[in-house]
Amino acid sequence: MVVEDDMTLSLEDFARKYAREDGDPDRSRLNFSCHPSEEMLLKYTPAPTKKDPNPAPEIGTIWVEFNSDENVGLKQLRDYMGHLVNGSFYSGIMVTVKPMTGMAIRLLRGATGMNDGPKGGVEVFVEQDLLVNITKHELVPKHVLLSAEEKEQLLQRYRLKQTQLPRIQSTDPVAKYLGLRRGAVVKIIRKSETAGRYASYRWVI
Repeated sequence: MVVEDDMTLSLEDFARKYAREDGDPDRSRLNFSCHPSEEMLLKYTPAPTKKDPNPAPEIGTIWVEFNSDENVGLKQLRDYMGHLVNGSFYSGIMVTVKPMTGMAIRLLRGATGMNDGPKGGVEVFVEQDLLVNITKHELVPKHVLLSAEEKEQLLQRYRLKQTQLPRIQSTDPVAKYLGLRRGAVVKIIRKSETAGRYASYRWVI
């Protein structure tokens, strides 16, 4: 959930609020946190079981940080993850000026372990990649995350295992933009000249 005033801020108001005297943005003032909406809480709540009839949502408060360092490596990433853990944030998004170092990317992907990181993990974006909202592009179909219940209904309806579904990588630009996690199923709605609209499904790997 993001405050409506922040969503509708004009460029002039944004510059007045966040720019330095030289006109460049003061990235340290752009950091913010927010809570998941009711819709997302439902989508990220596992299906009830006999052992756990009232499962807790696997989502929580997120911390978004704009890093101003020219080079972001292991130190910056570890400091960021430490801040998330100490602040009891469930997950985080770091926006960097330039791509992270190879060592930091390996840590991020779990190659060297992220046991001390937040439960929901960390996503990293380069500023340049966020200049355009790719989900609004006319050639990009609408992607909708299925809840655990909707996923189970889909698999039962078609008598499928999730591994039999077509796949989409979690590193896919749209999947990353929407924060899709491994194991989730996303509904992709495309336009059709004959059917109007049709839906397909992808399993996130």
